[in-house]
Amino acid sequence: MSSNLILVTGPVRSGKSRFAERLAGEAAVGVTYVATAAADANDSEWSARLEHHRRRRPQHWNVVETASGSNIDLYEVLKNPPDNGVLLVDSLGTWLADRMSGAHPELLDQPSALETAAEHDCALLVRALLASPAKLIVVVGEETGWGIVPEHRSGRIFRDVLGRLQQEVAAHAERAYLTIDGIAIDLRAIGEPVARTP
Repeated sequence: MSSNLILVTGPVRSGKSRFAERLAGEAAVGVTYVATAAADANDSEWSARLEHHRRRRPQHWNVVETASGSNIDLYEVLKNPPDNGVLLVDSLGTWLADRMSGAHPELLDQPSALETAAEHDCALLVRALLASPAKLIVVVGEETGWGIVPEHRSGRIFRDVLGRLQQEVAAHAERAYLTIDGIAIDLRAIGEPVARTP
């Protein structure tokens, strides 16, 4: 178990990012906000969501964007965190979506190869999280699969790979929280580990 790793997960609009921001902000050292979502100039609603997150962050936080095309890789940020301080990674879901579409666009019509590449990326990410010298890493995740089964195979692959990734991160995290309706539940305090999905 890694004493510098916290996972905060939950469904959409559950308060997970706000809670993760609070946890990161409580540390008495500098915070680097690692934004993993790719901007889309053709999607005004998505741009508004990203802007909402930007406005909410404290001005003194360092911000690093790691989506495809930013020339900054999440693995490298974890390996060399600014001042070895606090990293807030928001989020695993947007990171994985970007990896699947941005880093492996040639595999989008090859589902088995896409899933293999995504699983490889996730394994590298977990290793980077565990090896990071950062004082604290707060990782935001998204719970998927609570609703309908995605129509497209790529959506089902995304859901399955993200679920396995979050199980792996939670298994190594000293603290793991589930946020629902603005309330954070300490999973380690009330939960019992189960065998992880193969």
